[in-house]
Amino acid sequence: MPETQIAVELLPDIQDAVLRPARSWRLLFWQLVRFCIVGVINATIDILALNILLLCFPTHNANILVLYNSAAFTLGALNSYLLNKYWTFHRRQAITGGELLRFATVTVIGLLCNDGIIWIAAHALHPLIANPILWANASKLSAVVGTAIVSYLGMRLWVFAGKPHESEKEREVYSMLTADSQEQQSSSHVDGALDDDEPTQPRKAVSKYRTRWNLSVVLPAYNEEAVIAETIGEVVDALTLWIQDFEVIVINDGSRDATSVILDTIAAANPRVRVIHHPVNKGYGAALVSGFEATTKDLTFFMDSDGQFDIHDLERFFPLIDRYDAVFGYRIDRQDTWMRKLNTWGWKILVGMAFGVHVRDVDCAFKLYRGNFFREHRLETRGAMINTEIIYKFTRAGNTYTQVGVRHLLRRGGRATGAKPSVILRAFRELFIYTRKWLREEQKEGRKEELSQTIEVE
Repeated sequence: MPETQIAVELLPDIQDAVLRPARSWRLLFWQLVRFCIVGVINATIDILALNILLLCFPTHNANILVLYNSAAFTLGALNSYLLNKYWTFHRRQAITGGELLRFATVTVIGLLCNDGIIWIAAHALHPLIANPILWANASKLSAVVGTAIVSYLGMRLWVFAGKPHESEKEREVYSMLTADSQEQQSSSHVDGALDDDEPTQPRKAVSKYRTRWNLSVVLPAYNEEAVIAETIGEVVDALTLWIQDFEVIVINDGSRDATSVILDTIAAANPRVRVIHHPVNKGYGAALVSGFEATTKDLTFFMDSDGQFDIHDLERFFPLIDRYDAVFGYRIDRQDTWMRKLNTWGWKILVGMAFGVHVRDVDCAFKLYRGNFFREHRLETRGAMINTEIIYKFTRAGNTYTQVGVRHLLRRGGRATGAKPSVILRAFRELFIYTRKWLREEQKEGRKEELSQTIEVE
């Protein structure tokens, strides 16, 4: 198998625009360091409070020890909230009731874990340690270590999810990238003059950028009647400024609302827009595959149709595709529920272990590829594992890529389907089936390569 090349070197003229994965890992590392320091301070307060209670009211009763532990843990939690909010996760906004409620929930979960571990440790260590102070502190240390990971994940993925390790710095970088266009936004009329009393909407500044590439855009859509017309309009308007030759392929994946009628109307009015209809809902992966098979241009870009991405972010990808085989977007300050973020994090860890796929945002639906990849490789999955398959086969073939942060916006309509139990179960079923299949293929290729090398030597 050819050696996978992961490209992280950036073009000099846009090195401030593209955030390197290595920098992200450094930010994550220092966030973990800050969290550990806060944890040491919390543990010090926690253990000190526990020992003060033990000195004042000595006991060798495990149930009373749990009561003391709860009081000490709560005191440490107050310090944890303030230090982690303003220092570890850089959450500068004012304290809100929702944030306090989330923190309280994580604290209660941590307390239950802490009490459960200390109760088990206390009973296990009771026959071994006679001194009540040593016995209590040994039990407490076991509980502190056991609940640290629960606390960190709860705060990072839920309590302070609006400020993950990269978001504040990345938003600052992105604000510099878009400052000029925001300052140059102006109101203009569309398709001729409007009535004097009809309000006009601010539009983005006209870009002078042009690319030599031609482009196929793939937009999967399922029940997106509220946003699909606006999304296609924004895509066509932006591409018209940058590219002379492009096509927009929209896959209606069995929508049951007015999406189908809207798409047919748009396609009839604009020859650059093509629509592929699935009679029934086949899944996200099946929609993408149908789109990829229909592409005809040098580059292939895909984006969700739900309005959570801004097509104008694609402009920064074109200089990079001259050097790399693909450019992967990753979401800055992801605008999804904590449960979806937790699912995404767990899935990322899982596919990383199974396939060695290690990118910042595996399922980010904002990626640009050289189009020949999809014409040379057959895609097999049809569900939520499609992005994992693409990246796995892409890197396995020795292709190079770089990664760029893109904005993630609140949904303007429709409903997310990625967290549906049926979608999750299908993803795990495909994960199980294709992990075995692809690993067997890798082993078979490895044996063939070894055999060919042996024959060459002989």
